[in-house]
Amino acid sequence: MSLPDEEGNQDESLESKTLSAEDQVKDHSTGTRVVAGQIFLESGKSDSQSENEESFHSQEEEKENSLEELNSLEMSNLLNKDLEEAEIQSPVLTAIGGTADGEPCHFPFLFMEKEYAECTADGREDGRLWCATTYDYKKDQKWGFCESEEQSNKRRQMQEAEDVYQIGMKILNESSKKAQKKVAYQYLLKAADMNHTKAMEKVSYALLFGDYLKQNIQSSKELFEKLTEEGSPKGQMALGFLYASGLGVNSSQAKALVYYTFGALGGNLIAHMILGYRYWAGIGVLQSCESALTHYRLVANHVASDISLTGGTVVQRIRLADEVENPGMASGMLEEDLIQYYQFLAEKGDVQAQVGLGQLHLHGGRGVEQNHQRAFEYFNQAANAGNSHAMAFLGKMYSEGSDVVPQSNETALQYFKKAADMGNPVGQSGLGMAYLYGRGVPVNYELALKYFQKAAEQGWVDGQLQLGSMYYNGIGVKKDYKQALKYFNLASQGGHILAFYNLAQMHATGTGVMRSCHTAVELFKNVCERGRWSERLMTAYNSYKDGDSNSAVVQYLLLAEQGYEVAQSNAAFILDQKEASIVGENETYPRALLHWNRAASQGYTVARIKLGDYHFYGFGTDVDYETAFIHYRLASEQQHSAQAMFNLGYMHEKGLGIKQDIHLAKRFYDMAAEASPDAQVPVFLALCKLGVIYSLQYIREINIREVFSHIDMDQLLGPEWDLYLMTIIALLLGTIIAYRQRQHQAIPRAAGLRPAVPQQEPPPEHQPPQ
Repeated sequence: MSLPDEEGNQDESLESKTLSAEDQVKDHSTGTRVVAGQIFLESGKSDSQSENEESFHSQEEEKENSLEELNSLEMSNLLNKDLEEAEIQSPVLTAIGGTADGEPCHFPFLFMEKEYAECTADGREDGRLWCATTYDYKKDQKWGFCESEEQSNKRRQMQEAEDVYQIGMKILNESSKKAQKKVAYQYLLKAADMNHTKAMEKVSYALLFGDYLKQNIQSSKELFEKLTEEGSPKGQMALGFLYASGLGVNSSQAKALVYYTFGALGGNLIAHMILGYRYWAGIGVLQSCESALTHYRLVANHVASDISLTGGTVVQRIRLADEVENPGMASGMLEEDLIQYYQFLAEKGDVQAQVGLGQLHLHGGRGVEQNHQRAFEYFNQAANAGNSHAMAFLGKMYSEGSDVVPQSNETALQYFKKAADMGNPVGQSGLGMAYLYGRGVPVNYELALKYFQKAAEQGWVDGQLQLGSMYYNGIGVKKDYKQALKYFNLASQGGHILAFYNLAQMHATGTGVMRSCHTAVELFKNVCERGRWSERLMTAYNSYKDGDSNSAVVQYLLLAEQGYEVAQSNAAFILDQKEASIVGENETYPRALLHWNRAASQGYTVARIKLGDYHFYGFGTDVDYETAFIHYRLASEQQHSAQAMFNLGYMHEKGLGIKQDIHLAKRFYDMAAEASPDAQVPVFLALCKLGVIYSLQYIREINIREVFSHIDMDQLLGPEWDLYLMTIIALLLGTIIAYRQRQHQAIPRAAGLRPAVPQQEPPPEHQPPQ
């Protein structure tokens, strides 16, 4: 599976979109409206915000008072003065060359019976812009160029670059074939060589990740530096990433922080997300929950507005370490032959297969690309067979509209009604939306509430979300924050990302709950990680499976900077296996240790055990048994890891990092066996060894001579015990002699040559288990 298609048809993918200054202001505004299931806060503010705003309001009030003291005449004088200054500051174009060199351009001017309010290239074959210096060009013939020849050449070059860029983007967006995408990037490469900013951004990321161009970190770094000089937020963010990860440059967290900050100020969402994670985890900065909240909230606002009520795209979080440890474990991906089997069933009229494939193609994920056309076809087949679920999803597709299905409230309403009449919760929720927003029917809050309640009772997340929104805003019901919180929590348990967003807003402002910055940040982080850039996780996984570990590790490293725990553990795993040649051999373990540490701090058990291993064996750090013991103990106590318990038993047995205690060692071995059936065999062997060690230690501690001196053989076996013993020995000796004589008689002496006895290979040396 390829990303749709990777950076091609969605600019905000990993490179992110850039916010305007107005957008950033809007994002910081807070309110109490809920639109399409999203809470937009207007009044709730944090303590720090309210203090700043109080001082701001007091300054504003002073200004207002001073303005009230001015009379109307003084006000008009001030306004006139401002207008005069504005006129003076406005630039005036001066004609260059022509018949009126140095004279100001006159706008509008008349040329060929048409008025022009700006410079034009009409009437010229060379494309240079010109203007008239009087109103009527035909009458006065007074004209001049609006630009110098050098400026004209530069403008024409940029126009040519723009044309090449548009051709490349058109091919990239319209094609799904890899060969065509490579052709598209050749156009983008050409436009980038002509200094086209957007093309340079696309090409630099393609060179960084190895997307349709050969991976070249050094070339991408040079482009990022060039973009940074031009003030590109995408370039600034990427350069910060290179300094943070030490790719192509000497690692510098200070420089990384500077570039990330400039990128965030320019409105880059990825930069905001990285800064949010750094402030949350205290990486390179002082830990600050409020700062993390500011950055995460801004990104979450855009992610939430980009997500439809279907809950957003599916994020595949596949851990490479788990796949290696448990090869048979389901990764969430569907094999190609399994998909073909479902397609075969769907073609044969299996309704469940049709609905399942329809949902897969509608949302994408599990190795299936998003394809609304195929989703529509499968849902249609199932709906014609009378399946209520398919009817409801057809209603959703018509309600939301797409390139394949035209938006139609009337058609959506028909499908929703059919599905709702059959008791389908998706149809009931869709019908509730129609009555809530007046889509094809008059607005009716009572009916909307009724249908949402029916859908919520059946556990449908959209119904729970909308019911929570109605209670939050008091639409059709009395405002009730506790009920809103209840339904948002239910929807979040079903994985609805807008429910997480709404809960985050409530915890951030203390609406209906005690204000909790920590809880709000964790919820906002969850929302941010469902943004479109999360699709890069799947691209990185595919790159790794295709054998391109260098491309995979760079992609995982950038996602790791954004705070994705699965990306941190996967990047650490690839580095741990020494599969990435772009990272120096001496740097692999220290970098892997860094990312195992970050993944462990987010609760990943395997990463915590790996930290213990690294300190135990001295990988990327000094051997430190005490630190290793601490990590194993944390994994044992917090995640009940059998591996960690076994390791603790071994360390107690050997006295490594802790006082030797065979009894505690046995206890931890027993706990490991109870925690996991897979640990029972190694625990049995360890306990056998422990028993031998215990026996030897016991024997060493007692005096053998003293034991034998206390044994009275006469009392134990009788006074003639020595005669009995000699008789037994004589009988044994006679038996052995008789057996040997019979054996010699049974083997005939063969005359002539004997066959050669094949030499047996010596047994292999015993290797201790790893």
